[in-house]
Amino acid sequence: MLRLSAFRISHFLPSLLLLLAGLAAAYVRDLNVFFTSLFNVLPTLVLLLGGAYCAVYRRQRELFLMVTVYIAYFLLDTQTDFYRDNGRVREDAAVVFHLCCLLLPVLFGLFGAWQERTHLFQDMVARFAVLLAVGSTALGLEQSFPVPLLNWLAEIRWPSLHGQWMSLIQLAYPMFFLAFLLLVVQYLREPRPLHAAQVVGLTGLFWMLPKTFILPFTLNIMCSQVMLMIAAAVAHEAYQMAFRDELTGLPGRRALNERMQRLGRNYVLAMTDVDHFKKFNDTHGHDVGDQVLRLVASKLGKVTGGGRAYRYGGEEFALVFAGKTMEECMPHLEAIREVIANYSIQLRNPENRPQDDKQGRQRRSGPGASAVSVTISIGVAERLVDHRTPEQVLKSADEALYSAKGAGRNCVMGYGQNRRGAVRNAAA
Repeated sequence: MLRLSAFRISHFLPSLLLLLAGLAAAYVRDLNVFFTSLFNVLPTLVLLLGGAYCAVYRRQRELFLMVTVYIAYFLLDTQTDFYRDNGRVREDAAVVFHLCCLLLPVLFGLFGAWQERTHLFQDMVARFAVLLAVGSTALGLEQSFPVPLLNWLAEIRWPSLHGQWMSLIQLAYPMFFLAFLLLVVQYLREPRPLHAAQVVGLTGLFWMLPKTFILPFTLNIMCSQVMLMIAAAVAHEAYQMAFRDELTGLPGRRALNERMQRLGRNYVLAMTDVDHFKKFNDTHGHDVGDQVLRLVASKLGKVTGGGRAYRYGGEEFALVFAGKTMEECMPHLEAIREVIANYSIQLRNPENRPQDDKQGRQRRSGPGASAVSVTISIGVAERLVDHRTPEQVLKSADEALYSAKGAGRNCVMGYGQNRRGAVRNAAA
Protein backbone atom coordinates (compact mmCIF):
# COMPACT_ATOMS: atom_id res chain seq x y z
CA MET A 1 0.00 0.00 0.00
CA LEU A 2 1.36 3.40 -0.99
CA ARG A 3 1.89 5.81 1.92
CA LEU A 4 2.02 9.24 0.30
CA SER A 5 1.15 10.87 3.62
CA ALA A 6 4.43 9.60 5.07
CA PHE A 7 6.54 11.41 2.46
CA ARG A 8 9.14 13.63 4.13
CA ILE A 9 11.43 16.09 2.40
CA SER A 10 13.85 15.44 5.28
CA HIS A 11 14.34 11.92 3.88
CA PHE A 12 15.79 13.39 0.68
CA LEU A 13 17.54 16.49 2.05
CA PRO A 14 20.95 14.98 3.06
CA SER A 15 21.24 13.05 -0.21
CA LEU A 16 20.25 16.05 -2.31
CA LEU A 17 22.84 18.22 -0.55
CA LEU A 18 25.52 15.61 -1.21
CA LEU A 19 24.42 15.37 -4.83
CA LEU A 20 24.60 19.14 -5.32
CA ALA A 21 28.00 19.26 -3.62
CA GLY A 22 29.23 16.52 -5.96
CA LEU A 23 27.94 18.34 -9.02
CA ALA A 24 29.61 21.56 -7.93
CA ALA A 25 32.94 19.82 -7.26
CA ALA A 26 32.84 17.95 -10.56
CA TYR A 27 32.64 21.17 -12.57
CA VAL A 28 35.65 22.77 -10.86
CA ARG A 29 38.36 22.87 -13.51
CA ASP A 30 41.48 23.93 -11.61
CA LEU A 31 42.22 21.84 -8.53
CA ASN A 32 45.32 22.08 -6.38
CA VAL A 33 47.42 19.09 -5.46
CA PHE A 34 45.65 18.56 -2.14
CA PHE A 35 42.20 18.06 -3.69
CA THR A 36 43.63 16.01 -6.54
CA SER A 37 45.21 13.61 -4.05
CA LEU A 38 42.06 13.60 -1.93
CA PHE A 39 39.76 12.67 -4.81
CA ASN A 40 42.08 9.82 -5.76
CA VAL A 41 41.70 8.12 -2.38
CA LEU A 42 38.22 9.36 -1.43
CA PRO A 43 36.15 6.45 -2.88
CA THR A 44 38.33 3.86 -1.16
CA LEU A 45 38.26 5.80 2.10
CA VAL A 46 34.46 6.15 2.00
CA LEU A 47 34.04 2.45 1.26
CA LEU A 48 36.29 1.44 4.15
CA LEU A 49 34.62 3.75 6.68
CA GLY A 50 31.05 3.39 5.43
CA GLY A 51 31.42 -0.33 4.78
CA ALA A 52 32.79 -0.91 8.28
CA TYR A 53 29.91 1.11 9.71
CA CYS A 54 27.36 -0.98 7.79
CA ALA A 55 29.10 -4.24 8.68
CA VAL A 56 29.17 -3.44 12.41
CA TYR A 57 25.44 -2.71 12.41
CA ARG A 58 24.68 -5.61 10.06
CA ARG A 59 23.24 -3.48 7.29
CA GLN A 60 24.04 -5.86 4.46
CA ARG A 61 21.82 -4.25 1.84
CA GLU A 62 23.63 -0.95 2.27
CA LEU A 63 27.01 -2.68 2.31
CA PHE A 64 26.41 -4.40 -1.02
CA LEU A 65 25.10 -1.19 -2.55
CA MET A 66 28.38 0.50 -1.65
CA VAL A 67 30.42 -2.46 -2.94
CA THR A 68 28.50 -2.38 -6.23
CA VAL A 69 29.23 1.32 -6.71
CA TYR A 70 32.87 0.83 -5.78
CA ILE A 71 33.36 -2.03 -8.27
CA ALA A 72 31.98 0.16 -11.04
CA TYR A 73 34.28 2.96 -9.89
CA PHE A 74 37.34 0.68 -9.87
CA LEU A 75 36.70 -0.66 -13.37
CA LEU A 76 36.06 2.76 -14.86
CA ASP A 77 38.86 4.46 -12.92
CA THR A 78 41.35 2.03 -14.46
CA GLN A 79 40.17 3.21 -17.88
CA THR A 80 40.24 6.92 -17.04
CA ASP A 81 43.76 6.65 -15.55
CA PHE A 82 45.01 5.06 -18.75
CA TYR A 83 43.26 7.78 -20.76
CA ARG A 84 44.85 10.60 -18.71
CA ASP A 85 48.31 9.04 -18.84
CA ASN A 86 48.37 8.10 -22.54
CA GLY A 87 45.90 10.46 -24.19
CA ARG A 88 43.91 7.54 -25.62
CA VAL A 89 41.57 4.88 -24.33
CA ARG A 90 42.42 1.22 -23.89
CA GLU A 91 41.27 -1.32 -26.44
CA ASP A 92 38.68 -2.78 -24.08
CA ALA A 93 37.49 0.62 -22.80
CA ALA A 94 34.26 0.65 -24.81
CA VAL A 95 33.26 -2.88 -23.73
CA VAL A 96 34.04 -2.22 -20.06
CA PHE A 97 32.23 1.14 -20.11
CA HIS A 98 29.12 -0.25 -21.82
CA LEU A 99 28.97 -3.24 -19.47
CA CYS A 100 29.20 -0.93 -16.45
CA CYS A 101 26.44 1.28 -17.88
CA LEU A 102 24.24 -1.78 -18.34
CA LEU A 103 24.94 -3.72 -15.16
CA LEU A 104 25.35 -0.89 -12.65
CA PRO A 105 21.64 0.12 -12.61
CA VAL A 106 20.61 -3.55 -12.63
CA LEU A 107 22.68 -4.44 -9.55
CA PHE A 108 21.97 -1.13 -7.80
CA GLY A 109 18.22 -1.58 -8.24
CA LEU A 110 18.38 -5.26 -7.26
CA PHE A 111 20.37 -4.74 -4.07
CA GLY A 112 18.38 -1.60 -3.26
CA ALA A 113 15.06 -3.45 -3.35
CA TRP A 114 16.41 -6.67 -1.82
CA GLN A 115 15.54 -6.39 1.85
CA GLU A 116 16.90 -8.65 4.58
CA ARG A 117 14.28 -11.33 5.03
CA THR A 118 16.26 -14.42 6.00
CA HIS A 119 19.15 -15.33 8.28
CA LEU A 120 21.88 -12.70 7.99
CA PHE A 121 24.59 -15.17 6.97
CA GLN A 122 22.37 -16.79 4.34
CA ASP A 123 21.38 -13.38 3.05
CA MET A 124 25.02 -12.32 2.77
CA VAL A 125 25.93 -15.52 0.90
CA ALA A 126 23.01 -15.03 -1.51
CA ARG A 127 23.98 -11.44 -2.26
CA PHE A 128 27.61 -12.35 -2.72
CA ALA A 129 26.61 -15.22 -5.05
CA VAL A 130 24.57 -12.85 -7.22
CA LEU A 131 27.41 -10.32 -7.36
CA LEU A 132 29.95 -13.05 -8.16
CA ALA A 133 27.77 -14.63 -10.84
CA VAL A 134 27.07 -11.34 -12.61
CA GLY A 135 30.68 -10.18 -12.31
CA SER A 136 32.14 -13.47 -13.51
CA THR A 137 29.78 -13.61 -16.49
CA ALA A 138 30.59 -10.02 -17.46
CA LEU A 139 34.34 -10.66 -17.10
CA GLY A 140 34.14 -13.81 -19.18
CA LEU A 141 32.23 -12.07 -21.95
CA GLU A 142 34.65 -9.13 -21.93
CA GLN A 143 37.67 -11.42 -22.20
CA SER A 144 36.30 -13.79 -24.85
CA PHE A 145 34.05 -11.81 -27.18
CA PRO A 146 35.01 -8.12 -27.10
CA VAL A 147 34.10 -7.16 -30.68
CA PRO A 148 30.85 -9.17 -31.03
CA LEU A 149 29.85 -8.11 -27.51
CA LEU A 150 30.60 -4.46 -28.28
CA ASN A 151 28.48 -4.62 -31.43
CA TRP A 152 25.64 -6.27 -29.52
CA LEU A 153 25.74 -3.68 -26.74
CA ALA A 154 26.00 -0.68 -29.05
CA GLU A 155 23.21 -1.82 -31.37
CA ILE A 156 20.26 0.58 -31.60
CA ARG A 157 17.24 -1.67 -31.06
CA TRP A 158 14.50 0.93 -30.99
CA PRO A 159 15.32 3.61 -33.59
CA SER A 160 12.13 5.54 -32.93
CA LEU A 161 13.10 5.95 -29.25
CA HIS A 162 16.71 6.88 -29.89
CA GLY A 163 17.39 10.57 -29.34
CA GLN A 164 20.33 12.81 -30.14
CA TRP A 165 20.79 13.51 -26.42
CA MET A 166 21.52 9.88 -25.59
CA SER A 167 25.14 9.48 -24.51
CA LEU A 168 24.91 5.89 -23.27
CA ILE A 169 24.09 2.69 -25.08
CA GLN A 170 20.39 2.36 -25.70
CA LEU A 171 20.04 -0.71 -23.47
CA ALA A 172 21.23 1.29 -20.45
CA TYR A 173 18.27 3.67 -20.48
CA PRO A 174 15.51 1.08 -19.89
CA MET A 175 17.68 -0.48 -17.17
CA PHE A 176 18.02 2.87 -15.40
CA PHE A 177 14.32 3.57 -15.88
CA LEU A 178 13.24 0.21 -14.44
CA ALA A 179 15.64 0.52 -11.50
CA PHE A 180 14.50 4.10 -10.83
CA LEU A 181 10.82 3.05 -11.00
CA LEU A 182 11.45 0.13 -8.65
CA LEU A 183 13.21 2.31 -6.08
CA VAL A 184 10.57 5.06 -6.27
CA VAL A 185 7.76 2.55 -5.69
CA GLN A 186 9.74 1.10 -2.80
CA TYR A 187 10.00 4.55 -1.22
CA LEU A 188 6.29 5.24 -1.69
CA ARG A 189 5.41 1.91 -0.08
CA GLU A 190 7.86 2.38 2.79
CA PRO A 191 9.14 5.96 3.11
CA ARG A 192 12.58 5.77 4.70
CA PRO A 193 15.77 7.84 4.43
CA LEU A 194 17.59 4.85 2.93
CA HIS A 195 15.02 4.41 0.18
CA ALA A 196 15.20 8.12 -0.59
CA ALA A 197 19.01 7.96 -0.72
CA GLN A 198 18.82 5.10 -3.22
CA VAL A 199 16.62 7.14 -5.56
CA VAL A 200 18.91 10.18 -5.39
CA GLY A 201 22.03 8.00 -5.64
CA LEU A 202 20.80 6.29 -8.80
CA THR A 203 20.12 9.74 -10.28
CA GLY A 204 23.71 10.75 -9.51
CA LEU A 205 25.09 7.61 -11.18
CA PHE A 206 22.96 8.27 -14.26
CA TRP A 207 24.40 11.78 -14.52
CA MET A 208 27.94 10.58 -13.86
CA LEU A 209 28.39 7.90 -16.52
CA PRO A 210 28.27 10.12 -19.66
CA LYS A 211 30.74 12.54 -17.99
CA THR A 212 33.28 9.87 -17.00
CA PHE A 213 35.80 10.67 -19.74
CA ILE A 214 34.82 14.33 -20.10
CA LEU A 215 35.03 15.94 -16.65
CA PRO A 216 38.12 15.09 -14.57
CA PHE A 217 37.47 13.38 -11.24
CA THR A 218 33.72 13.15 -11.94
CA LEU A 219 33.89 9.40 -11.40
CA ASN A 220 35.76 9.72 -8.09
CA ILE A 221 33.56 12.48 -6.74
CA MET A 222 30.14 11.11 -7.66
CA CYS A 223 30.86 7.52 -6.61
CA SER A 224 32.10 8.84 -3.28
CA GLN A 225 28.98 10.99 -2.89
CA VAL A 226 26.64 8.09 -3.67
CA MET A 227 28.36 5.89 -1.08
CA LEU A 228 28.21 8.79 1.39
CA MET A 229 24.46 9.10 0.72
CA ILE A 230 23.99 5.48 1.71
CA ALA A 231 26.14 5.82 4.84
CA ALA A 232 24.36 9.05 5.80
CA ALA A 233 20.98 7.35 5.34
CA VAL A 234 22.06 4.57 7.71
CA ALA A 235 23.06 7.19 10.29
CA HIS A 236 19.77 9.06 9.71
CA GLU A 237 17.74 5.91 10.33
CA ALA A 238 19.80 5.09 13.42
CA TYR A 239 19.00 8.58 14.74
CA GLN A 240 15.30 8.05 14.05
CA MET A 241 15.33 4.70 15.82
CA ALA A 242 16.89 6.32 18.87
CA PHE A 243 14.90 9.56 18.96
CA ARG A 244 11.58 8.85 17.20
CA ASP A 245 8.81 6.51 18.29
CA GLU A 246 8.15 3.92 15.58
CA LEU A 247 4.46 3.35 16.34
CA THR A 248 3.26 6.95 16.45
CA GLY A 249 5.96 8.77 14.48
CA LEU A 250 6.36 11.33 17.27
CA PRO A 251 9.71 12.14 18.85
CA GLY A 252 10.39 9.75 21.71
CA ARG A 253 11.42 10.13 25.32
CA ARG A 254 15.11 10.56 24.54
CA ALA A 255 14.25 13.45 22.21
CA LEU A 256 12.10 14.95 24.98
CA ASN A 257 14.97 14.74 27.46
CA GLU A 258 17.28 16.55 25.04
CA ARG A 259 14.64 19.21 24.32
CA MET A 260 14.11 19.82 28.03
CA GLN A 261 17.78 20.67 28.43
CA ARG A 262 17.45 23.47 25.87
CA LEU A 263 14.36 25.21 27.23
CA GLY A 264 14.62 28.85 28.24
CA ARG A 265 13.40 30.62 31.33
CA ASN A 266 9.68 30.42 30.51
CA TYR A 267 7.98 27.25 29.34
CA VAL A 268 5.03 24.97 29.97
CA LEU A 269 5.02 21.17 30.09
CA ALA A 270 1.90 19.05 29.79
CA MET A 271 1.45 15.34 30.44
CA THR A 272 -1.33 13.55 28.55
CA ASP A 273 -2.79 10.12 29.19
CA VAL A 274 -5.40 8.11 27.26
CA ASP A 275 -8.33 7.43 29.59
CA HIS A 276 -9.12 3.77 30.38
CA PHE A 277 -6.60 2.61 27.80
CA LYS A 278 -5.90 -0.75 29.45
CA LYS A 279 -9.59 -1.60 29.54
CA PHE A 280 -9.97 -0.47 25.95
CA ASN A 281 -6.97 -2.55 24.93
CA ASP A 282 -8.29 -5.67 26.68
CA THR A 283 -11.73 -5.24 25.12
CA HIS A 284 -10.84 -4.50 21.51
CA GLY A 285 -7.35 -5.97 21.20
CA HIS A 286 -3.84 -4.60 20.81
CA ASP A 287 -4.26 -3.78 17.12
CA VAL A 288 -7.10 -1.39 17.89
CA GLY A 289 -5.10 -0.09 20.86
CA ASP A 290 -2.23 0.76 18.52
CA GLN A 291 -4.72 2.47 16.23
CA VAL A 292 -5.90 4.60 19.15
CA LEU A 293 -2.36 5.60 20.07
CA ARG A 294 -1.63 6.60 16.46
CA LEU A 295 -4.83 8.65 16.38
CA VAL A 296 -4.06 10.47 19.62
CA ALA A 297 -0.48 11.07 18.48
CA SER A 298 -1.61 12.50 15.13
CA LYS A 299 -3.99 14.92 16.86
CA LEU A 300 -1.48 15.94 19.53
CA GLY A 301 1.08 16.52 16.78
CA LYS A 302 -1.22 19.21 15.40
CA VAL A 303 -1.65 21.11 18.67
CA THR A 304 -1.64 24.86 18.17
CA GLY A 305 0.03 27.54 20.25
CA GLY A 306 3.59 26.50 19.43
CA GLY A 307 3.40 23.17 21.25
CA ARG A 308 5.46 20.10 20.34
CA ALA A 309 4.23 16.58 21.12
CA TYR A 310 6.39 13.65 22.31
CA ARG A 311 5.67 9.99 23.03
CA TYR A 312 6.57 9.60 26.71
CA GLY A 313 5.82 5.91 27.06
CA GLY A 314 2.86 3.53 26.96
CA GLU A 315 -0.29 5.61 26.56
CA GLU A 316 1.36 8.76 27.91
CA PHE A 317 2.39 11.75 25.81
CA ALA A 318 4.16 14.99 26.67
CA LEU A 319 3.64 18.46 25.22
CA VAL A 320 6.25 21.22 25.35
CA PHE A 321 5.40 24.91 24.98
CA ALA A 322 8.56 27.03 24.93
CA GLY A 323 8.28 30.69 25.89
CA LYS A 324 4.65 30.32 27.03
CA THR A 325 2.66 30.65 30.23
CA MET A 326 0.03 28.25 31.51
CA GLU A 327 -2.69 30.78 30.84
CA GLU A 328 -1.65 31.04 27.19
CA CYS A 329 -1.51 27.26 26.72
CA MET A 330 -4.80 26.27 28.36
CA PRO A 331 -7.09 27.17 25.39
CA HIS A 332 -4.92 25.17 22.98
CA LEU A 333 -4.85 22.14 25.26
CA GLU A 334 -8.59 22.28 25.77
CA ALA A 335 -9.09 22.53 22.02
CA ILE A 336 -7.01 19.43 21.31
CA ARG A 337 -8.74 17.53 24.13
CA GLU A 338 -12.11 18.34 22.58
CA VAL A 339 -10.98 17.34 19.09
CA ILE A 340 -9.94 13.89 20.33
CA ALA A 341 -13.09 13.42 22.41
CA ASN A 342 -15.33 14.22 19.42
CA TYR A 343 -13.49 11.92 17.00
CA SER A 344 -15.09 8.54 16.27
CA ILE A 345 -12.81 5.61 15.50
CA GLN A 346 -14.15 3.09 13.00
CA LEU A 347 -13.29 -0.45 14.05
CA ARG A 348 -12.17 -2.27 10.91
CA ASN A 349 -9.74 -4.84 9.65
CA PRO A 350 -6.37 -3.60 8.33
CA GLU A 351 -7.33 -4.90 4.86
CA ASN A 352 -10.44 -2.70 4.85
CA ARG A 353 -8.78 0.66 5.46
CA PRO A 354 -10.14 3.67 3.50
CA GLN A 355 -7.98 5.08 0.73
CA ASP A 356 -8.33 8.71 1.83
CA ASP A 357 -9.78 10.96 4.55
CA LYS A 358 -13.02 11.62 2.62
CA GLN A 359 -13.78 7.92 2.34
CA GLY A 360 -12.93 7.48 6.02
CA ARG A 361 -15.42 10.21 7.04
CA GLN A 362 -18.11 8.57 4.91
CA ARG A 363 -17.55 5.21 6.57
CA ARG A 364 -17.60 6.70 10.07
CA SER A 365 -20.90 8.45 9.40
CA GLY A 366 -22.48 5.63 7.42
CA PRO A 367 -25.21 3.31 8.72
CA GLY A 368 -24.12 0.32 10.77
CA ALA A 369 -20.66 1.70 11.42
CA SER A 370 -18.99 0.19 14.48
CA ALA A 371 -17.29 3.15 16.07
CA VAL A 372 -15.76 4.00 19.42
CA SER A 373 -14.36 7.18 20.90
CA VAL A 374 -11.55 7.87 23.32
CA THR A 375 -10.78 10.70 25.67
CA ILE A 376 -7.59 12.05 27.20
CA SER A 377 -6.69 13.71 30.46
CA ILE A 378 -4.08 16.46 30.56
CA GLY A 379 -1.99 17.80 33.41
CA VAL A 380 -0.17 21.11 32.93
CA ALA A 381 2.63 22.86 34.81
CA GLU A 382 4.80 25.87 34.10
CA ARG A 383 8.21 26.92 35.31
CA LEU A 384 7.88 28.77 38.61
CA VAL A 385 10.23 30.00 41.29
CA ASP A 386 9.89 26.73 43.22
CA HIS A 387 10.04 24.62 40.02
CA ARG A 388 13.26 25.69 38.36
CA THR A 389 14.37 22.54 36.54
CA PRO A 390 12.48 20.88 33.67
CA GLU A 391 12.40 17.63 35.66
CA GLN A 392 10.57 19.36 38.51
CA VAL A 393 8.10 20.97 36.10
CA LEU A 394 7.48 17.62 34.41
CA LYS A 395 6.86 15.99 37.79
CA SER A 396 4.37 18.74 38.63
CA ALA A 397 2.61 18.18 35.29
CA ASP A 398 2.41 14.48 36.11
CA GLU A 399 0.83 15.30 39.48
CA ALA A 400 -1.66 17.54 37.71
CA LEU A 401 -2.44 14.64 35.35
CA TYR A 402 -3.37 12.44 38.31
CA SER A 403 -5.55 15.27 39.59
CA ALA A 404 -7.28 15.42 36.20
CA LYS A 405 -8.00 11.71 36.38
CA GLY A 406 -9.32 12.15 39.90
CA ALA A 407 -11.57 14.94 38.66
CA GLY A 408 -13.36 12.53 36.35
CA ARG A 409 -10.99 12.32 33.36
CA ASN A 410 -11.49 13.95 29.94
CA CYS A 411 -10.31 17.32 31.29
CA VAL A 412 -7.34 19.66 31.49
CA MET A 413 -5.94 20.33 34.97
CA GLY A 414 -3.24 22.84 35.80
CA TYR A 415 -0.81 22.23 38.64
CA GLY A 416 -2.17 23.72 41.84
CA GLN A 417 -5.78 23.83 40.60
CA ASN A 418 -8.50 22.11 42.55
CA ARG A 419 -11.05 19.87 40.91
CA ARG A 420 -13.48 22.69 40.36
CA GLY A 421 -10.80 24.55 38.44
CA ALA A 422 -10.39 21.84 35.83
CA VAL A 423 -11.27 22.70 32.26
CA ARG A 424 -13.69 19.88 31.56
CA ASN A 425 -16.22 18.62 29.08
CA ALA A 426 -19.66 19.03 30.63
CA ALA A 427 -20.81 15.73 29.22
CA ALA A 428 -17.92 13.74 30.73
